[in-house]
Amino acid sequence: MLNQEQINEIREHLDKAQNPVFFFDNDADGLLSFILLRRHIGRGKGVAIKSFPELDESYVKRVEEFNADYVFILDKPNVSIKFLKEVKMKNLPIVWIDHHEVSPPEKFSNLFYYNPFKGGSIGEPVSYISYKISRKKEDIWLSLIGCISDNYLPDFYSDFVKEYPHLTRKNPGSAFEVLYETEIGKMALMLSFALKDRTSSVMSMVNFLFNVKSPIDLLEEDTKNGNIFKRFSQINKFYTKTLEKAKRVARSHKRLVFFQYGGEMSLSADIANELSYRFPGKVIMVAYVKGANANISIRGSIDVRKITLDALNKIPNASGGGHKHATGCKMLVDDLHKFRDIFENEVERYS
Repeated sequence: MLNQEQINEIREHLDKAQNPVFFFDNDADGLLSFILLRRHIGRGKGVAIKSFPELDESYVKRVEEFNADYVFILDKPNVSIKFLKEVKMKNLPIVWIDHHEVSPPEKFSNLFYYNPFKGGSIGEPVSYISYKISRKKEDIWLSLIGCISDNYLPDFYSDFVKEYPHLTRKNPGSAFEVLYETEIGKMALMLSFALKDRTSSVMSMVNFLFNVKSPIDLLEEDTKNGNIFKRFSQINKFYTKTLEKAKRVARSHKRLVFFQYGGEMSLSADIANELSYRFPGKVIMVAYVKGANANISIRGSIDVRKITLDALNKIPNASGGGHKHATGCKMLVDDLHKFRDIFENEVERYS
């Protein structure tokens, strides 16, 4: 965890920022990190990062569009040097908060980098860090949604149970048990799916979350959150159907589960997460194929990060990274099965 001095420094940056722009990773942890900090200071614009694997220089135009005086980057392990240099040329401070196990970025005089891994911790999600920054008890449920989505059960979980016992379980075995077996977990999936919508609908959701009072306001459908429910219903049909196919594949594999699918929507991370919960002990590899490219999500109880990085070194023009037990990567479809074979050989060493 970040120390108190670092937490205070981030609060000072937030206090100074009069018109900040928040770039956040396009998942529940990134989204809720932004929402928590935005609710804390009551100002700022948010931009979901859809470029992979890094926040690239194309996003500088959003800094200009918003006439931002501060740039915050949340839950993104990689940022292009061009982006950092162009923002520096504008004399704007950058506050970058991450929790991935990566090398510290190149030093810039305007860059303030915070990562709990630097202190030797387990790398708490940024939504957890954001809650520690804001200290708003009424936002505990928002932070919890971000945490369980990143497979992390926070130390304040018992406080949430006392406040909302009907939305969760008292003594869960894991964060994913909360995610897939409880009402607060359903809300996490709703927000995750709602992020996979057109920009106007995503911004409608964001505006709703700026002002929402309690988890009940999200759980009960009305005119304010109708778009969230509509999108969840649409995606959940495809997700459930695809997940059932993936489960059939998983049941027939002993160690490495490889599942490939296509279509208009990438849900590889969501499918890989649930498969890892439903089939503990197995290494999960879910590949979404569209055109010439493949997006791959990998989960496992072994060090899949090390295996992923080693395997990527043998695949030209491939990229990726992540956490010890959860990674993502991108490559050409033509290299997908070679990558799978390399990965499978490495997994066998753990057997």
